[in-house]
Amino acid sequence: MKNDEPTVGRRVLLRTAVFLGVAAAAGLVTSGGEGLPGTPAPGSGPAAGPGPNPAAGAPGALSRGLPEKAYRLRPMTAEAPARPPAVKPAVRTRPIESLPTDPGTAGADAMVLTFDDGPDPRYTPGILDVLARYGVRAVFFVCGEMADENRDLLRRMVAEGHVIGNHTWTHPLIPKLSRPALVSEIGRTSDVVRQAVGEAPVWFRAPYGAWNRAAFEIGAELGMEPLAWTVDSLDWTEPGTTAIVSRILKGAAPGVVVLSHDAGGDRSQSVRAISSYLPQLLARGYRMTLPVLPTAQPG
Repeated sequence: MKNDEPTVGRRVLLRTAVFLGVAAAAGLVTSGGEGLPGTPAPGSGPAAGPGPNPAAGAPGALSRGLPEKAYRLRPMTAEAPARPPAVKPAVRTRPIESLPTDPGTAGADAMVLTFDDGPDPRYTPGILDVLARYGVRAVFFVCGEMADENRDLLRRMVAEGHVIGNHTWTHPLIPKLSRPALVSEIGRTSDVVRQAVGEAPVWFRAPYGAWNRAAFEIGAELGMEPLAWTVDSLDWTEPGTTAIVSRILKGAAPGVVVLSHDAGGDRSQSVRAISSYLPQLLARGYRMTLPVLPTAQPG
């Protein structure tokens, strides 16, 4: 072997080392990870592809068995966007009193019959019988204390296609109640209806038509729209069957909401009256319908 062969070999090794050093500095060569905890020995697994160095804590380190910082293992709840607050129902400043009456709308030839204060087993079944005879549906604004004792009548109402509304628990004068008392009056009634028929009321009516801000707010919070009336039959005064019939027929008009009662006193006149005025209204071309929840912005 010639004397200069070792020298040439050393020169090749030095050039190779310099090249590798420059390449490593330029990022062209990466470490195989040998000696790091949990890293497979060479040849024991698939070759690592190009990408960030796992040893630097980059994504993918955990899947390769490298230790991850604890904060990377916890959900970033502090960084997550906050959930938007629940949107409260719009609160009305006055109740709905009639149906839309523009030509072509559902209320153009329609009226709504409503009955308050029940259900009463002495009178409500008679009214339901007349409604069923003519295939008509109505709205029954029930008082919780009556509904609680007559849940079978609530179930009959729903089975026959009628709508149940909330008329408070004891029929109080709302403006004289504290807010907690009013919450109880309205909330308990909705609870009883929901327990009996599976759904809470979506309509609310203030006893005596005595509304206040709290009634609108609480009703809205429970998902109910306030419905008043256009024509008061005054049947609660027990004026006689003829007077009740006359008043309703005189007030009949497109979009009208009629107020009658099926409890709260002797309502035998109300039962006889509906047997008379209902077929007359139908003969005049009116349709007895149910109110539809409005889609327009409440006012």
